[in-house]
Amino acid sequence: MNSRVTLSGASPWLAGMREAIPLLGGYIPVAISFGLIAVQASFSVWEAILISVLIYAGASQFLFVAMVASGAPLWLVVLMTLLINARHMVYGPNLAQWLPASRGWPWLMHGLTDQIFALAHSRLPQLAPSERLGWYTGAALLAWFSWIGGTALGAVAGRELTQRWPLLGEVMPFALPALFLVLLAPRFNSRPWAIALGSTSVIALLLTLNGWPNAAIPLAAASGALLFQALSSTRAGGKRHG
Repeated sequence: MNSRVTLSGASPWLAGMREAIPLLGGYIPVAISFGLIAVQASFSVWEAILISVLIYAGASQFLFVAMVASGAPLWLVVLMTLLINARHMVYGPNLAQWLPASRGWPWLMHGLTDQIFALAHSRLPQLAPSERLGWYTGAALLAWFSWIGGTALGAVAGRELTQRWPLLGEVMPFALPALFLVLLAPRFNSRPWAIALGSTSVIALLLTLNGWPNAAIPLAAASGALLFQALSSTRAGGKRHG
């Protein structure tokens, strides 16, 4: 059971921003990479920035740019973007139990990314109910603005940066997945979480290797969520009958 802590008088907004700062080490390099790729795919600087403002979905943005550049029909682009983001149907309900009702949630959920979910899922239960909304808003806004800023930097100056430091172009795409694994690492001390996360990774890898790269993320995420729910239910049932 999580112990309840307070923010010691600090503004929940500022506390959320401060605790989300480590995310910037992954967000900014990948956003720079996206901005560079978008411009190379014949999108303008402002179009690249607008994609990050409105779609704000990491892998979906790279897929969106690649499919549009290759001449794919709009309906297929939209379908594949929605399919990759289907995992948010699992994220939202998991966080809803810790957050107060608000008319602003349709807007605030725009800031729900993989990393914000991982951070909020472990942090929100520790906060007082009155602090949770402010904390989440601060963390989500900092991540969103850093992604937009990184995209702008990549679109404007990315080509020059990678020409000067070629290694940047090779390592930037791996920064965000590495950061996500660091955020998930504490969950591996729980057997259900360890099994579910491990299975999710294996399923995603197998689907990718067998020619299903676009469907790998949503299908693996759904499978992992169902497995975790099944393991948790079995464990809870065993405790009740023990």
